[in-house]
Amino acid sequence: MNMTRFYRNLFELNGHPVVARSLKKFAQSKASKPFIPSFVKLYKININEATRELKEYHSLHDVFIRDLKADARPVPTDAHAFVSPCDAVLSVVDHLTEESRFTVKGQEYTVAELLGSESEAKKYSGGQVFVFYLSPTDYHQVHVPVDAEVESVYTLGREAAPVNELGLRHGLRPLTRNYRLVTRMNAGGQPLAHVMVGALNVNTIERTNYEPAVKRGDSFGYFSFGSTVVLCIPQGALKFTGKKGKVKMGELLGEWIPREV
Repeated sequence: MNMTRFYRNLFELNGHPVVARSLKKFAQSKASKPFIPSFVKLYKININEATRELKEYHSLHDVFIRDLKADARPVPTDAHAFVSPCDAVLSVVDHLTEESRFTVKGQEYTVAELLGSESEAKKYSGGQVFVFYLSPTDYHQVHVPVDAEVESVYTLGREAAPVNELGLRHGLRPLTRNYRLVTRMNAGGQPLAHVMVGALNVNTIERTNYEPAVKRGDSFGYFSFGSTVVLCIPQGALKFTGKKGKVKMGELLGEWIPREV
């Protein structure tokens, strides 16, 4: 058995809806427990970062959404620090057009489609979009990138396409078709859109934070299976000093610049 393909199919749910739901059920069942050691070994998961020992997990899904020790992902304390919301591979799209269009892996999107609102999209004209792709090896909880007030939270879309590398490049624009949880935030007078994009065929997003005010590093939710996070940032709101590519949750990405009153 090709274990890499098996686990990628399992956690990215790239198949027929019936198959995807069966895989999800298996991953969440005790029947998947014997697969835990090979999963951890194959993806080189540092289980020492987790709050539980390997023997304490009862399913593959438990390992996938594992909690980490408090010191595993240190978060900068500077008041204007802007950090990665998750473990992922980061792509940065600079200089959105006036229509807030952007391209990811050769596919064109609009912020209006992503957020379901033309008026909200205008706030990000000329700004940036950060796309975080999480793979099976990653810690799958999603956090808050900057101190902010939550203005609204809503869902859009339906389960439509895979959000892995292949799906982003060849799928039918999964970032704006798939089921997603959109959170509108106000950070120092600047708007910020925090979007969790679900996987193929099943709703895999769980929100865990319902506070009206959130702090950088706070847990906000988690993905049960394959996933992507998108952040929409207005022009001039962020001085990006981080790096593209592989990032860890809490890693400093730059300085958030509050709007002058």
